[in-house]
Amino acid sequence: MNKKVAIIITPNWKNYAKDYLRECMAGIRRQDYPGEMKVFITDNETSSESARLLRSLAPEAELILNNTNDGYAKGCNDSMRQALMQGFDYIAVFNIHTSLEPDCLRKMVEALESDARIGAVQARIMMKEEPNLINSIGNTTHFLGFGYCLGYQEKWKNQVETVVDIAYPSGSSILFRREALEKVGLFDEEFWMYNEDQEIGWRLWLNGWRVVLMPTAVMYNNYEFQRSIKKYYWMDRNRILAILLCYHFLTLLLILPAFIVMEFGLILFSFKTGWFKEKKRVWLYFLRLRTWKYIIYSRRRNQELRKVKDAEIIKLIVGRIWYQEVDDIKLRLINPVFKLYWRICKYLIVW
Repeated sequence: MNKKVAIIITPNWKNYAKDYLRECMAGIRRQDYPGEMKVFITDNETSSESARLLRSLAPEAELILNNTNDGYAKGCNDSMRQALMQGFDYIAVFNIHTSLEPDCLRKMVEALESDARIGAVQARIMMKEEPNLINSIGNTTHFLGFGYCLGYQEKWKNQVETVVDIAYPSGSSILFRREALEKVGLFDEEFWMYNEDQEIGWRLWLNGWRVVLMPTAVMYNNYEFQRSIKKYYWMDRNRILAILLCYHFLTLLLILPAFIVMEFGLILFSFKTGWFKEKKRVWLYFLRLRTWKYIIYSRRRNQELRKVKDAEIIKLIVGRIWYQEVDDIKLRLINPVFKLYWRICKYLIVW
């Protein structure tokens, strides 16, 4: 418990901090962790007004002032790089609109120190407005790349009592081990926003690290599901990137028929919801030469990290699509088919 912990608050943009940072910092100041702590905040597309706001709400924080908005992933990385350069042992990433129970960080550190193979820990995240409801008790990945929260909107009934493995940690609450980050790298900045937590969690598993939930470490999230068109683009694009970068080549071939069926289904869904232009943007992204240069480079990076077979990692990957508030009858009808398909795939995957 004498390890130095850097606390990275997710990037501010314009005056976003004014609604959330005061409560977030109050929770951080209440932490009973006995070791050294220091807060870092990146201000994307900074201005004198936003920098002044951050200094007034978090005077103890080190600010990284970026003249441009280069996205969530790079904003977090800019703070994380500073923390690593300054020799911090553990790097915590907390969303700006969360608040922590006083023992949250200490419990996360306890989990990290319980096993040298653990590379990242997530706290149990509850809903701020309804604190008996779960926001996330770890995140999971569907075999076609969709990521979602486990336990979302369930009442907390001690569903998890001890440290358990999860596919990936929520970007709202991650404590990284320094050595793990030095091995696998930081967030992939191509992801810009959304699914960067999914990809780095997958990368950690590939390299032999465990990613776990610490259920007794509790935080609260001002979470609101937003059906925004921009969000659809990033989430759909990035879930495809994640599977292209992280699966074994043979696994990609095995899931290709299901992927094609899903793409047809998503095109129909995009017509229904008015998201067709965004779906078209996703495919235009994958038709660019620059995109495939990035994919080839980044896939090679991830596969060179590999110490664990897909046969082990897929135990954490599911066949059922459950996409939070998106409740579509076609999903309910196709879920049994996808579950069976994935069960067969899991039997075949030995690499």
